[in-house]
Order: sequence, then C-alpha cells, then structure tokens
Amino acid sequence: MTPDEPFIRFDWIFDNLDEIGQRLGEHVSMTVAAVLVGFIISFGLALIARRFPRLYGPIVGVTGVLYAIPSLALFGLLLPITGLSLATGVVALVMYTLLILVRNIVTAIEGVPADVVEAATAMGYTPAQRFWRVELPIAMPVVIAGLRIATVTTIGLVAITTFIGLGGLGYLIINSGTRRFFPTSIYTGVLLCIVLAVLADLGLQWIQRRLTPWAQARGA
Repeated sequence: MTPDEPFIRFDWIFDNLDEIGQRLGEHVSMTVAAVLVGFIISFGLALIARRFPRLYGPIVGVTGVLYAIPSLALFGLLLPITGLSLATGVVALVMYTLLILVRNIVTAIEGVPADVVEAATAMGYTPAQRFWRVELPIAMPVVIAGLRIATVTTIGLVAITTFIGLGGLGYLIINSGTRRFFPTSIYTGVLLCIVLAVLADLGLQWIQRRLTPWAQARGA
C-alpha cells in the first residue's frame, strides 16, 4: 500500500466481484457441510449418552480434547491422512462443532420437565414416540441455540482453511496479507464473514420460531 493509495478501493471490489462471490460460495459450502455433518454425529452421540449416561463424561472429554487442539495443529495431524483436500478442512471443522452440539443437545433433552414425560407415557406413547413427538420438540429451542453457536464459530474457523490451500473468505484476508498489505481485500473478507455470521444466526432464529410457535406464544 503506497502513501497515496486510498484505504478502501471500491474499484477493486467491483472489478473482483466474481472472485469475491466464488470465495463467499466456498465459505458457505464448507460451513454448511461441517455444521450438517457435525450435527448428525453430535445427535447420535447425544442419543448414546442419553441411553447410557455413563458414556456422557467420556464423550464430552474426547470432544473437549478435539476442541482444544489448535486449528493449524489439527490440520497438520490430518494432512497425512486426507492430504491437501476439502476433506481435511471439513473433518477439522466438524471436530470443532462436536463439543458445542453434544452438550447442548444432551442439556436440552434432559431439561424436558419430568411431568411432561410422565404424562406422555401415561397417554400410551412408546419411548420412541415420546422422544420424537414430545421431548425433542420441547428441547428444540436449546438445540437450535447450540446450533447457532456452532454455526457462527464455524464461519470464523473456515477462514483458517486457506492455510491448507482451500478457498473461502480467508483467501481474501490471509493471502492478501502474506503477499502485500492490501486493506481492501482484507476488510472485504472480514466484513463478509461478519455479515455471513449475522445472517446465519438470524436465519436459525427464524427457523426456531417456525419450529416452536408455542414458545413464542408462551413468551407473549
């Protein structure tokens, strides 16, 4: 950046809209893949922990260890297995979602009032029917709260995957800084990450309201 160069070059943004759109699409794709796979795995682990309570501690312990591993170190551990591929980034991102989602799902299910569970049993619901029709809908607000946290966290972490050759908005933030300090590219990537996180959070809030209309009515 030269002294007479403007801090934000809007002409660069307009000239590079195609690349910015491509990086944004890559960022969204990796986020959706990681959160979706992470949620499926976490839901299964939460059901196992609920069925066998003694396993909850070890599950949380293992997922906590994975969450504590620095991202670059985790990429390094995965590279010999998955190589410089999209799988490396997604697998690492999935690992970071597990602790958040497992704990929230288990907490949500355990938070269902006992009298509600007893009433459903008295009405003749089987354990499976009771879970899917009564317990899970009541637990949904807390489940989605965890999903919101995991999604926003993942959006931030996706930017780091550019260190292993993947795209995403991190390409605009990190690669620009390593070549030469170019504020327009950096701020564009940062701003889009923030906007993406806000939109994802608002979108999940909307889904929560649609899935739990009774909660809104009770609050009113």
